[in-house]
Amino acid sequence: MTTELRRLRNYINGEFRDAADGRTTEVINPVTGEAYAVAPLSGQADVDAAMKAAADAFPAWRDLVPAERQKALLKIADAFEERAEELIAAEVENTGKPIGLTRSEEIPPMVDQIRFFAGAARMLEGRAAGEYMEGLTSIVRREPIGVCAQVAPWNYPMMMGVWKFAPALAAGNTVVLKPSDTTPASTVLMAEIIGSIVPPGVFNVICGDRDTGRAMVEHRTPAMASITGSVRAGMQVAESASKDLKRVHLELGGKAPVVVFEDLDSAAIAKAVEDISLAGFFNAGQDCTAATRVLVHESVHDEFVSALAKAAADTKTGLPDDEDVLFGPLNNANQLKQVSGFIDRLPAHAKVEAGGQRVGDKGYFFAPTVVSGLKQDDEIIQHEVFGPVITVQSFTDEAQAVEYANGVEYALASSVWTKDHARAMRMSKALDFGCVWINTHIPLVAEMPHGGFKKSGYGKDLSAYGFDDYTRIKHVMTSLEG
Repeated sequence: MTTELRRLRNYINGEFRDAADGRTTEVINPVTGEAYAVAPLSGQADVDAAMKAAADAFPAWRDLVPAERQKALLKIADAFEERAEELIAAEVENTGKPIGLTRSEEIPPMVDQIRFFAGAARMLEGRAAGEYMEGLTSIVRREPIGVCAQVAPWNYPMMMGVWKFAPALAAGNTVVLKPSDTTPASTVLMAEIIGSIVPPGVFNVICGDRDTGRAMVEHRTPAMASITGSVRAGMQVAESASKDLKRVHLELGGKAPVVVFEDLDSAAIAKAVEDISLAGFFNAGQDCTAATRVLVHESVHDEFVSALAKAAADTKTGLPDDEDVLFGPLNNANQLKQVSGFIDRLPAHAKVEAGGQRVGDKGYFFAPTVVSGLKQDDEIIQHEVFGPVITVQSFTDEAQAVEYANGVEYALASSVWTKDHARAMRMSKALDFGCVWINTHIPLVAEMPHGGFKKSGYGKDLSAYGFDDYTRIKHVMTSLEG
């Protein structure tokens, strides 16, 4: 007996539609490795329709007084709360994440972030008028950009969708959002919820693959392209957007250094190990800020590695409804192959202290893993694994710690673990990363910016800075003479 697969659909101009040419792709549940749905494989006709809908809706949405956009976003936040269990179910089927952690760690911040940007909607202001040339008054207007083409990743389909649409809509833009081809279900559900609140065309979702995303970015209508994804994908988006000089917002990969100094006593080391293992293995390490590259002073290296290996051995991966599970499977077969490949290619001087293998033969589960004995130029140090793998290196002094920490192409997030306040301040200045946590790793709040440097991209998510990224500045000058 064959179970009929669920049919997901695009959401364009206030209605659900199949792809114009009828093409679909299968959507795989990473817990089972089996298909559970089909989604549209959108082509140029679908992109054209979504962009036209967004462009047609833009003038009226732009011209709403900010208080009205705020009301809409607050209604969206309330609706997400009311339909939280539906969103959780869709996201868990998308990703295989633990149900309890999805409920506690994703829904509340998502709702809070939407409400934050609802408040920001009423802050579309320029600087005070003034006379900077005799007989002339200058005014600065802050305006929405226009249609935004947005591409969300598969590691946090719901939350990254919020990071995309909330500031864009709050600022008065309209949106065409594409989820990853492996995780479209929760985004399609969000379209149903949001579409019941905002006018047709303000928020559109099209499903598809890389070619769909490329068609969105290269389309003449959007004024901005925003992506959260890999460095490779970000570079392709920047290249495509350069053809007509679209504004680009890129939140890409990371290789977060976690610098642990020798002034920690045994109790502090135990607390650091607990927090770092949680921040490294959460969501199967599929987080560009994950604490997966640990640098430890040589004098406490062995103690730290031993404790971290035990923490990894005590960390559990498994089914979404198991309350003892910290993380579920990797998202897809390609990601399992990538993570396994890093372990298979480890140099002879590396030592696997814990894990290092696939778990079970069904789905895409991988054991929490710790690898020590590594050198700065090793592949696993220089490239993002995006899996439940924590590497450990030792350093001799503060200068070498900074050298190792900054010695990668990524620059998104980092952390410093020390009791020495002056050292913490020196390190926060020296570390070339968009975020530096001190004696913690991975907390995010709506009020503070998230974004990196170098190959981690540019532009900020969250905060007033993220809101500003979805606006443009116009200078208006008027003569005071009749």
